[in-house]
Amino acid sequence: QVLIDVPCSDLARELGQSESKAQVLQDTLQQVLDRREEERQSRQLLELYLEALKTEDSVLSKVAEPQAAPRKEMDVVDTGTSSTDTPATTALSDQILAALRDKPAPELCLDSQDLELVLKADRAGLASALGWDKQKAGALQAACDQELSKRLQQVQTLQSLRSTSKGKKTLP
Repeated sequence: QVLIDVPCSDLARELGQSESKAQVLQDTLQQVLDRREEERQSRQLLELYLEALKTEDSVLSKVAEPQAAPRKEMDVVDTGTSSTDTPATTALSDQILAALRDKPAPELCLDSQDLELVLKADRAGLASALGWDKQKAGALQAACDQELSKRLQQVQTLQSLRSTSKGKKTLP
């Protein structure tokens, strides 16, 4: 980089070469630096892609395994007494409510399904369940909505990368 930044005439004088040869040298050095930067960025993108694949695989395995338990809970709620509980207290588990109450950024701690439940919850019911005012509950729902949108965009990006790489030869 230092050789590229030096004025061409000074470099030519120090090397004992013509300015045109010094310019060719500087151009070549710039191309090498550019290629290295592209390679670094490509490696970072590949690492992100591989990390996303691992994350997606772990999410898919988590989603595939515990499907029976939530349905049982839903059956209990559906067949239980018809009380006047708020939708937030019936749909949101104690674990979700605890995370919402105790964590500084709960939207980052919840999985996507839990974020959807928080978004579907009635704002007044959610505020009541958490012991908050409606404005704070609304801000929480907005943060959950942003996080869920970000995750969905990441999934779409991953699917796009996957479809782009399908036709290419797989790496060993």
